[in-house]
Amino acid sequence: MTKPLVLVTADVKALDGYNWHAAVSTYLQAVLKGSDAIPMILPSLGPDLDLDAALDQVDGVLATGSRSNVNPQLYGREPTEENGPYDPDRDATTMPLLKRAVDRGVPVFAICRGMQELNVALGGTLLTEIQAIEGRKDHRAPVSEHQEERFRIAHPVEVTSGGSLEQVLGAEPFEVNSLHRQALGELGNGLTVEALAEDGTIEAVSLTDSPGYVLATQWHPEYWVATDGPSKKLFAAFGDAVRAYRQKRLGL
Repeated sequence: MTKPLVLVTADVKALDGYNWHAAVSTYLQAVLKGSDAIPMILPSLGPDLDLDAALDQVDGVLATGSRSNVNPQLYGREPTEENGPYDPDRDATTMPLLKRAVDRGVPVFAICRGMQELNVALGGTLLTEIQAIEGRKDHRAPVSEHQEERFRIAHPVEVTSGGSLEQVLGAEPFEVNSLHRQALGELGNGLTVEALAEDGTIEAVSLTDSPGYVLATQWHPEYWVATDGPSKKLFAAFGDAVRAYRQKRLGL
């Protein structure tokens, strides 16, 4: 059987007078090596894309993290300069993509901004600049020019008993990295909390009664997939889900 295909969401970056549609290589390598699947970057072309036609050809969707934030107008709040930058083309692409993938049962793995997009796509809200909220810890990345320091393991998370994440990683607490300013607020329709940080920040969710595999993490397992046990297991589980979906899609 040929390897499954996974759509990877793209940021839009202005460079040299052009708009570039790009995904960070660590996500692509994690899909390729951690899930044993072929990553394919989906450009953020918004309503010009026929998302169903794209989903007809693939076996999974990986929604990536990003430096940009989901525009608060999409969940009934006002955007601020402090909360930016924003990426309206990505918003206009990834959230309808995730909604269609979920409805069709296409496996979804959403990370950081991707988890926040999933929540908003399903009717939820976000908390902005959580480091300013009383009782919350600072979940932003350390200020450093070295990626290993920015993505270092930072704090423990508690796994929800009996949930989907427990099936993948077991019931014991484990350590994750932390590089975000936003967090989930009100949960989107059907989402279930799968892990929490010590300060109550939602660190993982799944979709209850979904026709397909849907798991999302606020941390970044893609960065340490080659060496960190939980990160390896998360991408391996996603790989198992996309292979099973491919067999069903092709009638194998």
